[in-house]
Amino acid sequence: MEPTVAAKAEKVKVTFLPRETTTRVPAGTTLFHAAAWTGQPIESTCGGRGTCGKCRVQIVEGAAPVTPADLQHLGQEDIDCGWRLSCQTEVRFEMVVQVPRLLTTPKTAMFGVGRQVLLDPNVHKVHLRLAEPTLHDQRSDYQRIKDALREEGFAMTASLPVLRTLPKTLREAEFDVTVVLCGDSLIAVEAGDTTNECYGVAFDVGTTTLVGTLMDLNNGEARAVGSTLNAQAIHGGDVLSRISYTMGKKEGLEELQHLATFTLNGIIERLVGESGVPTSRVYEITVAGNLTMMHLLLGIDPEPISVTPFASAAAHGLDLRACDLGIAIHPEGRVYLFPAIGAYVGGDIVAGLLATAVPRGNRLRLFVDVGTNGEITLGHEQRSVATAAPAGPAFEGAEISCGMRATTGAIEGVQITDDAVGLQTIDDAPPVGLCGSGLVDVVAQLYKRGLMDATGRMRSAEEIAHAVPASLAARLITVDGVRAFVLATAQETGGRPVVFTQKDVRQLQFAKGSIASGIKVLMKVMGVGPADLHEVLLAGAFGSYIHPDAARIIGLVPAVPLDRIRAVGNAAGEGAKIALLSYREREAAEAMPSRVEYIELSGREDFNDIFMGVLGFPPLDSLP
Repeated sequence: MEPTVAAKAEKVKVTFLPRETTTRVPAGTTLFHAAAWTGQPIESTCGGRGTCGKCRVQIVEGAAPVTPADLQHLGQEDIDCGWRLSCQTEVRFEMVVQVPRLLTTPKTAMFGVGRQVLLDPNVHKVHLRLAEPTLHDQRSDYQRIKDALREEGFAMTASLPVLRTLPKTLREAEFDVTVVLCGDSLIAVEAGDTTNECYGVAFDVGTTTLVGTLMDLNNGEARAVGSTLNAQAIHGGDVLSRISYTMGKKEGLEELQHLATFTLNGIIERLVGESGVPTSRVYEITVAGNLTMMHLLLGIDPEPISVTPFASAAAHGLDLRACDLGIAIHPEGRVYLFPAIGAYVGGDIVAGLLATAVPRGNRLRLFVDVGTNGEITLGHEQRSVATAAPAGPAFEGAEISCGMRATTGAIEGVQITDDAVGLQTIDDAPPVGLCGSGLVDVVAQLYKRGLMDATGRMRSAEEIAHAVPASLAARLITVDGVRAFVLATAQETGGRPVVFTQKDVRQLQFAKGSIASGIKVLMKVMGVGPADLHEVLLAGAFGSYIHPDAARIIGLVPAVPLDRIRAVGNAAGEGAKIALLSYREREAAEAMPSRVEYIELSGREDFNDIFMGVLGFPPLDSLP
């Protein structure tokens, strides 16, 4: 029976032997990339570009036309036996494929979310001892290098600035050089053997903070880490403020673009200074950030992102010259920007999904990045969906009576016992205010101790006088006619008291209600409930510090057993490192937008009802 071509929107099943790993990919995906999606290693030195001829696999079941690259690298007998180059073979029909055992043990690196990744960077350094030109060998310098690289399995193109360096560099080095490729672009020719000096920087570009990690591309080790506040913050603490600034001032966009590169270059300068790595040996950076931050970095007007229908100028992954953006690495170095899934599910979330492999496993997992904008993804290999929920600034400590960012003196943890209140502050300093994780903690503790009911109404001291010690009841006060709870007295702070008010509860409820609604919508779309969730992953700085039990008590995350809730830290930063160190994984990131369905909450008729239903707190006895 002849195989039939899959419908356009249908995914095609592929099974890789001998592991018996199965995946479903969009029609037209190459076998090489399908294997990379599942973590199945296939031999390659060219990153799946069809030049090295090493990624051969045997088609056991299914159809695979012979390509020109197959004819170039494979013998007729092998072709007749079903052997093909996996990077040139597109999946059009259901297939079973035999993958040969790797000839060498590949280098791998372990990342913070427990992922072991094959080291296969986009940057390659190849040491060449070239034959010098003679009257009988008058090939150009360019062709001489290109021919030598072809023998090593690499293709090559070169820009004019690099071509200008060839005559002098080759002759001064007596044709003993190291060529640097970024993809198939020749970006440098260096005298002698410099293959042990190969670096890149992975960036997580946040609205508030930027984090950069200098990586050794040869072994996957981090050489230095640096972070700083985003210099754009002087023009607003959130993306809408930044967008408004570009709309309200003629030079606003240019100014914000300059501040973005200024901040990136400041981190790069610090990283190379601490590590002793020359800037000229940093060949590539990867950048994960939300779509607004990426537009501002590129100098692209972000206004259309802020209004219906939220259409961006570009949402695909971008590979750009560093000098075109003013990034201070090797002049011909490259900058890779992650693709976005939606206007408010940007490259930072794609990087986080790459790091956690949420859409690539068989277990149903929920990924939540909590912040001013809560980004949520739910899914597994068969289907994944994502959305963005505007939570507002409460989790950042804004619009809270004694709220503050997570800096020295911020209360980040609260424990209310029978007769006392225990506070955990950043740097163990005297309490100054309340940051996001402390906000969630105090609400959970007040509810758990009966000082607040399930609607979020704070009880008065008189109401609970019979149920709690007087020392605890005395902390329930009224400030300007609004009920409040005293977390720290003026004597304990050495200044003004830190209080938490009824208005603050409502701010928290609206923030958590938005995210909880987004989660509920995705679960409804997928037709699943809390019991179906294998894991809930809390990402970002906030996700690292929030207490899982507190998140569950207030209904920020579904009611699952505590051991299923895991903080994954700066998943976006980890994803940026992975994409820097593995071109195969970068290809998986590129596939995310086609693998993850975006759900727009504002267009759903059921959203308001769902939102109203999750404003309160779940019954304590309902928690597993």
